[in-house]
Amino acid sequence: MNEAAPRTRIQKRNREIILEAALEVFSAEGFRGATLDRIAEAAGLSKPNLLYYFPSKEAIHVALLAGLMDTWLAPLAGIDPDGDPVEEILAYVRLKLDMARDYPRESRLFAQEIVQGAPRILDQIEGPLKTLVDEKAAVIRAWAEAGRIAPLDPCHLIFSIWATTQHYADFDVQVRGILRPEGETHFDAAHAFLEGLFRRALTPDGPAGAAIR
Repeated sequence: MNEAAPRTRIQKRNREIILEAALEVFSAEGFRGATLDRIAEAAGLSKPNLLYYFPSKEAIHVALLAGLMDTWLAPLAGIDPDGDPVEEILAYVRLKLDMARDYPRESRLFAQEIVQGAPRILDQIEGPLKTLVDEKAAVIRAWAEAGRIAPLDPCHLIFSIWATTQHYADFDVQVRGILRPEGETHFDAAHAFLEGLFRRALTPDGPAGAAIR
């Protein structure tokens, strides 16, 4: 399909249908396990019709990941250097956990890409993502040096937030198998636990984190 040409309403709708179907297939079966036939079937379209919009399975996957990166970076970008340090970081924790609840397929898609070595988004990880993490790490480091939060390594703090929140999406089956929750009720307990955990780690007169390097 000629990407430069304006898309009609039907074309836009069909692209959305294809991407939604592909998200379901990729998140369940991984990139290697997914096929164009399976995506076309899930989208309710013929394979030739699907190929009119996307020339390959990889093109669909890249389109999904590109949109996902924008969504994934938004909460981190929202950390306000002028806000209360502890509350800004705790708000980020809450947003990331909410995303694990609301976008589990997207989280699994991203995790699968990372586990495979990020062949389709490595440039974004080493580019925009690194730039953003470096920027926010500098903000967190300045807060720590000013004594507004406990001294800790800002990058490892961010990694810990990713690990503890995205776990609830990427390992959903394990979490549900152990907790046997009713619906999404376990996210309320997770919110409370993680807020307490990070608040204690961040509060200057609480347990200190790792020394800044």
